[in-house]
Amino acid sequence: MLKLTPILLALLYGLAMYRFSAWRTAQELNRRSSELADPELKALTDRMAEALELPRIPVHIYEVAPVNGLAAPDGRIFITRGFYDHYRQGEISAAEMASVIAHELGHVALGHARRRMIDFSGQNALRTALGMVLARFLPGLGPLVAGALTSLLAARLSRADEYEADAYATALLLKAGIGAGPQLSLFEKLDRLTGANGGAVPAWLLSHPKTEDRIRRIRANLAGWQG
Repeated sequence: MLKLTPILLALLYGLAMYRFSAWRTAQELNRRSSELADPELKALTDRMAEALELPRIPVHIYEVAPVNGLAAPDGRIFITRGFYDHYRQGEISAAEMASVIAHELGHVALGHARRRMIDFSGQNALRTALGMVLARFLPGLGPLVAGALTSLLAARLSRADEYEADAYATALLLKAGIGAGPQLSLFEKLDRLTGANGGAVPAWLLSHPKTEDRIRRIRANLAGWQG
């Protein structure tokens, strides 16, 4: 039992740190966001809400410059001011922005926040266990190797979540009569809008799939569903 104590402590520490991080994120979002009031976008979110049999889908603006959308641990959906500005400037259509909202709804509906909490705690325990084992064979380097291996696992799990949320968004957009076209056209613009250069980084190190892989997966889903 004593041998397992560090692992159990790491598990509890990971759980506590995740909850603290979620609380701090909620406080930041409360302080720097407000509910979006955009008639054109609301018309589209109302169609998605009807498809989901919900009264409405509130969307909030997070007042930061980076281009991003996010689903808070409490289930709220956010679009960053930077993303919304591209929409207001005509670089992104309302339907393309709706595809972002649909993706974030996917994270909420599929329980990814809860899964991340479990994964984060488990990864912390795994990092500790691996570090203890590897330290016997790689003195001084064991914890570093364990950390690197755990980070690779975390990135792979995160990419799986993104693919799932993409598929959910595609299905919702189709059901709402918006179609998958805006989702695909947004991805074709995404690297330019975010300034990303994912091609310079090996895919297995990325927390999000490469854009071309996401487009390919969406097209494959569509072909499979229509077939």
